[in-house]
Amino acid sequence: MIIRSRIFITAALVCHLLLAPGIVTSQTLPPAAATVSAPETAPDIAPTASASQTEEEVTIRAVEQEKDGSIYHLRGRVEIHYRTYILYADQVNYNADTGDSELEGHVVLDGGPYDEQVEASHGTYNVRTETGTFYSVIGTVGFRLRKSRYVLTTSNPFAFTGKIVEKHGPDHYLVRQGSVTTCELPHPKWQFNAKRISVDVDGTAKIYNSDFRLMGLPVFYFPFVTHPVQKEQRQSGLLIPSLGNSSTKGKIAGESVYWVFNRSMDATVGAEYYSKRGWSQRGEFRARPSDTSYLFFNYVGVVDRGIGSPPNRQNQGGEDAHFLAERRFGTFRGVANVDYLSSFVFRIAFTDVYTQAIDSEVRSQIFLSNTTNGFHFNALAERYQNFEICNPNTQLNAGCATLTQTELVRILHTPSFFISGEERQLGNTQLYWSFESAAEGLQRRQICTAQPCDPRIGFRTAPLVGRLDLAPSLSMPMQWRGWSFRPWLTLRDTFYTEQGNPTVQASPVDNVLNRKSLETSVDIRPPALSRVFDHPWLGRKWKHVIEPRMRYDYVTGINNFANILRFDATDVLTNTNEVEYSLVNRIYAKHVDPNVNDCAVQGMSTLTIGGVPQVGAVPWELPPNSDAQPCASGPREILSWEVGQKYFFDPTFGNALVAGQRNVFTTTADFTGVAFLAGARRFAPIISRLRIETSPRTNTEWDLDYDLKAGRINSSMALVNYHYGPFTIGGGDAFLRVIDTPVGTPSTSENVFNQFRVLFGYGQLNKRGLSAASSFGFDADNGSLQYATAQTSYNWDCCGLSVEYRRFALGSVRNENQYRFSFTLANVGAFGNLKRQERLY
Repeated sequence: MIIRSRIFITAALVCHLLLAPGIVTSQTLPPAAATVSAPETAPDIAPTASASQTEEEVTIRAVEQEKDGSIYHLRGRVEIHYRTYILYADQVNYNADTGDSELEGHVVLDGGPYDEQVEASHGTYNVRTETGTFYSVIGTVGFRLRKSRYVLTTSNPFAFTGKIVEKHGPDHYLVRQGSVTTCELPHPKWQFNAKRISVDVDGTAKIYNSDFRLMGLPVFYFPFVTHPVQKEQRQSGLLIPSLGNSSTKGKIAGESVYWVFNRSMDATVGAEYYSKRGWSQRGEFRARPSDTSYLFFNYVGVVDRGIGSPPNRQNQGGEDAHFLAERRFGTFRGVANVDYLSSFVFRIAFTDVYTQAIDSEVRSQIFLSNTTNGFHFNALAERYQNFEICNPNTQLNAGCATLTQTELVRILHTPSFFISGEERQLGNTQLYWSFESAAEGLQRRQICTAQPCDPRIGFRTAPLVGRLDLAPSLSMPMQWRGWSFRPWLTLRDTFYTEQGNPTVQASPVDNVLNRKSLETSVDIRPPALSRVFDHPWLGRKWKHVIEPRMRYDYVTGINNFANILRFDATDVLTNTNEVEYSLVNRIYAKHVDPNVNDCAVQGMSTLTIGGVPQVGAVPWELPPNSDAQPCASGPREILSWEVGQKYFFDPTFGNALVAGQRNVFTTTADFTGVAFLAGARRFAPIISRLRIETSPRTNTEWDLDYDLKAGRINSSMALVNYHYGPFTIGGGDAFLRVIDTPVGTPSTSENVFNQFRVLFGYGQLNKRGLSAASSFGFDADNGSLQYATAQTSYNWDCCGLSVEYRRFALGSVRNENQYRFSFTLANVGAFGNLKRQERLY
């Protein structure tokens, strides 16, 4: 009995209905004559429902459900699923025929292609026309809640609140007596409060008669503001004003107008007023006609009232323009990179980036290029300008003559055509042939634009000097028992339509000149010596490689070097008989554990000394994020150290050398960038090139030129960059000994430059909380600070504040202290005068 009773009781319990309320799920498919949903192409204002509209499935879930004809009375955890949306509420009266619903308690509309979420106390809504009215609303677009944290799902997320929110269609909201912000609710750091806000979730939010509030306090009134909801959407209008302060410019106030022509073209035009100096104008035009073409133009000008007191007031105004474009013309690639600078003094006085302010060179280049089957075809037009300010009383150019003067050098290459061919095997032999050829029109002018002016400064060639250059080459690479040999033979013929006058340098002679040369070289590479160390050290296996190198060069036939006009590197070729020898040491390392790598995220990866500025595919795009690049965990070259020297069998270079002057030849320029020839010599300085990079976070370089004949250092360039977690440290030293021939003196002199640069940084650009960085440069010879910059920023979830102090000390031209700031609103814009491209980080 006991066993039978247990079986009966167990079966009764298992088969009995549980008396617990469950969620009721219904999938309503109304009659064919009923309308279920609006068409996909419904406009912002929903049309009247018609029987011709297609039917759509609507799923209803609720704890309690009652049906009265086509009306559902739903209670408790109500969910209505339609399309990509879900409608939640505590109580809902839903009409299946019309799609109307009356909502009460904890109303939430969630979903859609832009992740919309509307929370309200109550409201009415039609699931077919997607129209309705909500009350006491908190809404977001582009946010999704995951594990109690908001995740951004669009490029420009934002939040809005309103006493009444009307939904006029699938993508349009009208907010009454509400606010808009990109901060997290319910306590935003900033917001726009307005009586009327029109929101297109696939476009922009238009805010009428709003007051901007910061930390709840009203700051500014705007009659009309637009906020981009999607990144692709751009809107013409006035940008946020810029304000600042400078010791030489005074109070700074500016405004700009942004104009969108179409989705591929826009422009920005603005002006700034300097209370102590005058007006500054700026403009920018951008166009992206296709994926392979772009056009960019930037202009900056200043109408300066001058600096100083009469009668010594100096007008430092001027203009600086930059044009950059690229396009494909069939198989040819066309590029234009044109710069215009009216005055170097203007650049020094008004450019806010130190490295750009001291750059005296202006280059413009337009070219067409094509490569087909190893042959290169190029057409070029180029202009080179070099401005020099000479003033012995300033630190800008302490090696100038006693005269105060401004010298301008202009070199034109227009037109120029180049054809060259890569190495090709000559028949079935071991010989390889290649060639280079050029036909160019050249011009050089050396102008003195200030008085008094020394007559030696002035120099001018004919308006168009022709230069034809042809250089076929033949080589025969060979290998024998690990040795590599590469003999090379080149015949070069260069024809000029004008030649220089060694007697009177400022007066070229209108006579043709033909330069012919025979160039031979032999490159020898002995077998490399290497050793792999068996015992790991610091978790890595190590390998040491020694690479000896030797090269012999012989050039002859150039007996008219003094008559050759100087335009570029082609014109400084001389006779030579020399041998170059060097030794390269390399150390490689590889982690023993394959799961270990050196890919930790850097602090301020763009804050470096000696780094080359990175640009994107087009000028206004950001460069690729180095931290997002794939990380390689294989062997790494930790150290590379090259030591080399040259020995000259012919110390006069075919009598091209002029004693007592600085001489620059092809052979010396290729060996080291520092001129060292002021007289006959057999040995070149010893060069040392050291590179150490233990990981992507560290970088050490040291370039040294040591002159054994003089027993001194000619140049030393050292830099160190180290990133550890959020910390960044960098330092650099540049020492240079320059051979110069001052105007009016028959002999050479030496100028020594020694400058230091140090930087520190903590944090990152987008790091929450505090970040800071500082950088300064010091001139050890003059004992003066050249520039200094200190920047600090604090970022919240939706806004950030950056403050910067910057000092320039550039001789008598500029001695300025700047105070700049930027208050950034996420996905809206920045207020202030600290521009993104001028930040330290």
